[in-house]
Amino acid sequence: MKIKAYTPDTSHLAYSVGVTLDRFIKSKQDDFPYASGELSQLLRDIALAAKIVNRETNRAGLSNIAGAIGNTNVQGEEQQKLDVIANVRFTRALTKGGEVCAIVSEEDDEIIDLQNSSGKYVVAIDPLDGSSNIDVNISIGTIFSIYRRITPTGSPIQIEDVMQPGSQQVAAGYVLYGSSTMLVYTTGHGVNGFTYEASLGEFFLSHPNMCAPKDGNVYSINEGTYLDWEEGVRRYIDTCKERRYSGRYIGSLVADFHRNLLKGGIYIYPSTAKNPKGKLRLLYEANALAFIAEQAGAKATNGMMRIMDIMPSSLHERTPLFIGSETMVAEAESFLQEVTVKVE
Repeated sequence: MKIKAYTPDTSHLAYSVGVTLDRFIKSKQDDFPYASGELSQLLRDIALAAKIVNRETNRAGLSNIAGAIGNTNVQGEEQQKLDVIANVRFTRALTKGGEVCAIVSEEDDEIIDLQNSSGKYVVAIDPLDGSSNIDVNISIGTIFSIYRRITPTGSPIQIEDVMQPGSQQVAAGYVLYGSSTMLVYTTGHGVNGFTYEASLGEFFLSHPNMCAPKDGNVYSINEGTYLDWEEGVRRYIDTCKERRYSGRYIGSLVADFHRNLLKGGIYIYPSTAKNPKGKLRLLYEANALAFIAEQAGAKATNGMMRIMDIMPSSLHERTPLFIGSETMVAEAESFLQEVTVKVE
């Protein structure tokens, strides 16, 4: 007589929580033969700071840390209390981690030299994008780029270590603080997204191998500046309206980009009469999102050329940005180039 072992079905009682960010990073270390664990640790440091900022953001309305602090940053923008808090949290995490020699932050006028000459990496970061939306409980985010330093380790940091084109990024990502908190990043081997499980204090892989739709029917732009746009931008948006595309604009770059990355669409922040060079910063906003976009099969340009081919000339250099589904960005470029040809 055969005896069958009793194996009760418990699948309905407990679900798999999946792969943690830490385990995922470790499994991908072989993608970097030149690294010996520093980049992996650096990504963990960023994830730790993101958890702390997530906590601060979630209790902003209860702890009197919403609202403006009364200062302006180098961009001439009013600093929010959480801008300063996020900047401190990420700077501390990257300093204590020991892998970074310098930081470029939206909130600081100059390069932050961490006095760590053995650090192999430079981080460019917008600690809290869209922070003016905090008081009205709208999604905000963090954007970061990671570069390998050019000068030899052991020597003082130099300007050329920081002023690198986006094509030299070794990693980039963003954190979205919304209805759920997500960390999305790339190291040049595809894009993966992780959702934060607060009760466990861990990021879990929730969006593996993210791929942007090739086309879409959503455009994201501040239409209040319509009269200040170049003719090519106005004509493209008019065409989108004629096609009955949907206009979706949150006003938080990370949130707008994330939606279009998942569902298809284009985000545009063009040059205007007020900001002829655009408003978004090349080093710590446009480059990072452009790297992610391209790794997900999307496209990012300034309207005329690839974002990651632009050689920066200043720390807080601004650029127009056209980013999203490949077909939509290419078409928007064609409108701009057509107008340029007519003018010439």
